[in-house]
Amino acid sequence: MSDAGSGPRVSRAGITASVMLATTIYALDSTIANVALPHMQGSLNATRDQVSWTVTSFVAAMAIMTLPIGFLAQRFGRRRVFLGCIFGFTISSMACGAAGSLSEMVISRILQGACGAAMVPLSQAILLDTYPPERHASAMSIWGVGVMVGPVLGPIIGGWLTDSYSWRWVFYINLPLGALAFLGIMVFLGESPRKQVRFDWFGFVAFAIAVGALQLMLDRGERNGWFESEETIVEAAITAAAFYVFVVHLATSENSLVSLKVFKDLNFTLCTTLMLVVGMVFLGSMVLLPLFLQQLRGMTVLDTGILLAPRGVGMMVTMVIAGRMAGRIDSRILMSLGIVMAMIAMWATSGFDMNVDDWLVTWTGLLQGGGLGFVFASSSALAFVTLPGQFRLQATGLYSLFRNFGGSVGIAISVGMLEHFAAINRGELGERLTVFSTWFHDPGATMPWLPPGLVGTAMLDLELVRQGLMIAYLNNFLLMAVIGFIGLPLIALLRTPKSIRQA
Repeated sequence: MSDAGSGPRVSRAGITASVMLATTIYALDSTIANVALPHMQGSLNATRDQVSWTVTSFVAAMAIMTLPIGFLAQRFGRRRVFLGCIFGFTISSMACGAAGSLSEMVISRILQGACGAAMVPLSQAILLDTYPPERHASAMSIWGVGVMVGPVLGPIIGGWLTDSYSWRWVFYINLPLGALAFLGIMVFLGESPRKQVRFDWFGFVAFAIAVGALQLMLDRGERNGWFESEETIVEAAITAAAFYVFVVHLATSENSLVSLKVFKDLNFTLCTTLMLVVGMVFLGSMVLLPLFLQQLRGMTVLDTGILLAPRGVGMMVTMVIAGRMAGRIDSRILMSLGIVMAMIAMWATSGFDMNVDDWLVTWTGLLQGGGLGFVFASSSALAFVTLPGQFRLQATGLYSLFRNFGGSVGIAISVGMLEHFAAINRGELGERLTVFSTWFHDPGATMPWLPPGLVGTAMLDLELVRQGLMIAYLNNFLLMAVIGFIGLPLIALLRTPKSIRQA
């Protein structure tokens, strides 16, 4: 056992329980607020695309702060960094619950995401070091179950708290959970050796500027008319320049935040790319579906949470199955099966209507979650199995970064395209109604539910908006299904070592 498991008070079970609790808090908070977005929208006086900033700011901050995790763990020790992250995450959660405006909420979510960035990669690296290599697949399945508790319980708890109390309590609930995780890490986790290393400020600032500018461009692009706006052009230019400077710096600097040597490992490179794609589909759909069910289906927050829970259940079950099947079935087969399952579910979701049956929402969520569970578990095992141990902490951070970055881009694109499709669809539907349409001359025969005159015209216009928005949701779900299938060719290139096949 390595440093993660050193110390007289440390036990493997205690480390696992404490690390999983911290991971669960992060996973819970990444989904618990989604069902409350419509309520937050009204309370914070925000539009549909503006309230999505509370999600994208959280994910983008996590992506930025994932990069220096390796430096922080080496300089200050894993235990200190972990405790600091849990403390900061809990305090910023309280600030989110107390936010009185959209700007306050976004700032608090940025702080929350920045503090929570290290929790997942550190927990993953600690478990990999705590368990021997032959038990890595099982350890990652256990870790994955902790990650998936959030998608299972998050929507239900978030819906119940919002319905019974207020959306603010979806953040306040982190206080007791954070305190318990803090105590567990203090008691069970031993400190790792520290090194005097220099921080690569130049690389970090370049990366932060690139991600921040890209997120602004994606979040505000639709509102500004994309490249018809000078603001969008400037943001795109800054993004391209900053990413270029960052990549050149990585290739030429001896003291960079990330060693490009980790990308020489084919499995790791392919799996991180796959996580970028899966993150776009998973987190993008997780934001759209609650909005659809509440705004168009007319469901309560609690009922929405209950209908979203099967996705997490399916994910948890298949992650356990994947762990038990490690060594018996080629992981690439499980990953391919998972991609196909998830994308079939997304394709079925693109056929929903405003009166969609609860059972249809349930089984599509179960199927999508089950497919993503196979992908996450198998990818986590294959990504690090051929990677040298000295790169493990840095690699787990990059792995989480790609998933979070993909999710941030997916959310921004899906919400932006939702507004774009809705406006286009509303216009196309309206073009079919003219003064020569039958309704204007005999409304009672064609649409008896509409009153005559201006009142009926206003109601008809409102219905056109709803129908246009409905089609926009379906277009987005179909787009997510198409994006997901990009992952299949990547899986075919993965290598499965003999140590996995013969375990």
